[in-house]
Amino acid sequence: MSYPETDYRIDDIDRCILYTLMKDGRETTATSIAETVNVSGATIRNRIQNLEERGIIQGYTAHIDFERTGGKLMNLYLCNVPVPEREALAQKARTIPEVINVRTLMTGRRNLHIVAVGEHTKDLQRVSRTLSQLGIEIEDEDLVEDEFFSPYTSFGPDDDQRTHEPNDFISLTGQANIMQLTVRSEAPITGHTLEEASNRNILDENTLIISIERDDRELTPHGDTVVQSDDIVTILTQQHGDETVFDVFQGSDLETVTK
Repeated sequence: MSYPETDYRIDDIDRCILYTLMKDGRETTATSIAETVNVSGATIRNRIQNLEERGIIQGYTAHIDFERTGGKLMNLYLCNVPVPEREALAQKARTIPEVINVRTLMTGRRNLHIVAVGEHTKDLQRVSRTLSQLGIEIEDEDLVEDEFFSPYTSFGPDDDQRTHEPNDFISLTGQANIMQLTVRSEAPITGHTLEEASNRNILDENTLIISIERDDRELTPHGDTVVQSDDIVTILTQQHGDETVFDVFQGSDLETVTK
């Protein structure tokens, strides 16, 4: 299946979805993810569909212990193939009935890894012969004893593992900068109008919100515009490098001061 080329940037909600599905896709529901990130279940379902359509989520599979299915053997083949033919040979290897996984590597020898399952050693020997007939050189092979899977921790819920980073950044003359930031639910500005944020000293005079992107719509900010979680805000600021700018939109221990 082909996917559209895109410069789509995932945000914290997307990361939470990916982490949760990797951790336990079977028991995960849109509602349970929604409760974690404080959005609606419909939003999560739309996000998952978007991630699927963009090819970020490319499928859902079960991890199977083949030994428990009747003592079946799982074998790993470390193969060499010419780089120009790597993709085509990988697709041909996938057509072998016993093959369950094919991985291509960018460079070097052993640039094609193939995993196959068989009832007996003769099944795996047949796979070896078929691979050779396809023009795939097997450099080494061995039985797989076990596999372990873990979700990608950088997508996980531990905020201490993530640093504040702008979505985009442009430096202008005169010490001014333009940044894009994704608003987090715990941010001080979330749920406030821009007028309220200014009156309460959440948003200082050195920071100007130029635009707000929300649900694929671009909004022109006004005093009565309410900043919402997951908004992508474009700001003009003279404080790049000051954590206070990030704190306003992405959360910290910053206290809200009311005039």
